[in-house]
Amino acid sequence: MEKIGRLVSLAPLLVLLCFPLALAGHDYGQALSKSILFFEAQRSGYLPHNQRVSWRANSGLNDGKASGVDLVGGYYDAGDNVKFGLPMAFTVTMMSWSIIEYGKQMATSGELSHAMDAVKWGTDYFIKAHPQPYVLYGEVGDGNSDHYCWQRPEDMTTDRHAYKIDPSNPGSDLAGETAAAMAAASIVFRRSNPAYSAELLRHAHQLFDFADKYRGKYDSSITVAQKYYRSISGYNDELLWAAAWLFQATNNQYYLSYLARNGDSMGGTGWGMTEFGWDVKYAGVQTLVAKFLMQGKAGGYASVFERYQQKSESFMCSCLGKASRNVQKTPGGLIFRQRWNNMQFVTSASFLATVYSDYLSSSGKSLKCSSGTVPPSQLLSFAKSQVDYILGDNPRATSYMVGYGNNYPRQVHHRGSSIVSYKKDSSFVSCRGGYATWFSSKAGDPNLLTGAIVGGPDAYDNFADERDNYEQTEPATYNNAPLLGILARLNSGNGGYNQLLPVVVPVAAPKPVTQPKQAPKPKISPATPASSSGPIAIEQKMTTSWIANGKTYYRYSSVVTNKSSKTLKSFNLSISKLYGPIWGLTKYGDSYTFPSWLNSLPAGKSLEFVYIHSTTPAEVSVSSYTLA
Repeated sequence: MEKIGRLVSLAPLLVLLCFPLALAGHDYGQALSKSILFFEAQRSGYLPHNQRVSWRANSGLNDGKASGVDLVGGYYDAGDNVKFGLPMAFTVTMMSWSIIEYGKQMATSGELSHAMDAVKWGTDYFIKAHPQPYVLYGEVGDGNSDHYCWQRPEDMTTDRHAYKIDPSNPGSDLAGETAAAMAAASIVFRRSNPAYSAELLRHAHQLFDFADKYRGKYDSSITVAQKYYRSISGYNDELLWAAAWLFQATNNQYYLSYLARNGDSMGGTGWGMTEFGWDVKYAGVQTLVAKFLMQGKAGGYASVFERYQQKSESFMCSCLGKASRNVQKTPGGLIFRQRWNNMQFVTSASFLATVYSDYLSSSGKSLKCSSGTVPPSQLLSFAKSQVDYILGDNPRATSYMVGYGNNYPRQVHHRGSSIVSYKKDSSFVSCRGGYATWFSSKAGDPNLLTGAIVGGPDAYDNFADERDNYEQTEPATYNNAPLLGILARLNSGNGGYNQLLPVVVPVAAPKPVTQPKQAPKPKISPATPASSSGPIAIEQKMTTSWIANGKTYYRYSSVVTNKSSKTLKSFNLSISKLYGPIWGLTKYGDSYTFPSWLNSLPAGKSLEFVYIHSTTPAEVSVSSYTLA
């Protein structure tokens, strides 16, 4: 073994890179595949023979039994083991909307069947959860007892009580959202499974009638949901949302009239929103009604529907920063609503911007903002910027989709992914034992939660990849659902779209069962010409810059290349005049060494690290290294 302790000095070249993936663009098709795969990791119940997430096993097999009803199936909402009906229904609605708008594009990429399977896993459960016209089970499990434990779904010993709404204990928001999910899904299956589609539509009609006839907030009836999914906005938005989806599914004029008659009193024409998500549906309603108007379906209600559209356009303009009241954004350009799982608002808003861009283009119209007229392409560009940020084009050069890119969260706040697979080690993991052994571990997750969109960074683009940082590292199904449509749209290019034509979801071609794609390995490629002599060369360059609060920030990329004929087993870099965060290296005392995912660098290969600060490049030099 040869040990050399010489100093290779480097006068920094340009300024830093930020995103290994950004330069070549993103693989939206791969991201789409992964984002759909995440739903298979969230499945509850008996897993099917074609289950692709192989580290999961059957779970929740007695759900509903104590109440005399079969509630096996459905989805766990996030990193815990509770089945919450309201966010699950919104997830299914948004997956269905994604397929309705961009199912043809999903079919082209071979993902339509997987997306439809994901929808059906949810709707099969809702059929079970709606055993009578005026009864709907809205939660299985209790968040308080569930959060006290850290267990795999396959091991859970927590309370699995089933909670329902009925005429004496109403929940118009829950019933309304579930009606919307069933109506939207009925469109998805209309051609491929007409009998199933009709069954979904029957449930949708009954659930809307239930929601409208027996009014009340669901969390006043299912009080255990208040701490986790409180319905702040009330139920009027869900009633309008359900009516819009039932009109979309049936063309029944009753639902069109409902939207017109109740638009003012229920807030559809009055609320100008800057958010859209599982609780607040107004922006979604307004976007759908604007679509009906542009399709020429408004009839005698055009004046009311124009007021819906004005509010829809107010939302779009606020996303672009061209309204009188705009959404907040981080210095790196990400929509920011709240610290806890902010990504849910990013993906939902980006989906609305995507479909509205295509609605406008299809009708030959432009967006009207207080600052002037805006072409539809700006909305799609905005949505693309948000997706690109999620996939790694951000100040941290971090992909917030697990398993996509090189630098993504490794300590996800998720019980199943953080505990060894039941199939690998079926030894029982106890309620509190899971916290002691697995939750507190500083190692990366033993199971890759492929495709999960985690909560994401704070208002200043900061992010801590730590399992106990649930606000930022916990994923959720409703983060991913809107993303399916955007990724399918971006993956298909800029061909002509007419999103105002009657919806025809293609019949998905059977797809052979394949193993999920492996996450790409850290980027190690032949080095570009280096700026220094000796066996280790370092080259720096600036890839982008931006202004925040009056200060200019630069992203720098530094490439370390092993120019020798031997393997670089260890090295230490000295970095001075660094005034910002750095990624891609491990700090070791006063110096830096290999990142956690590398332990050597073969001859002729390179590694890349990234940093950001507001001045000229840092001074980087090799203080020691070992060749073998």
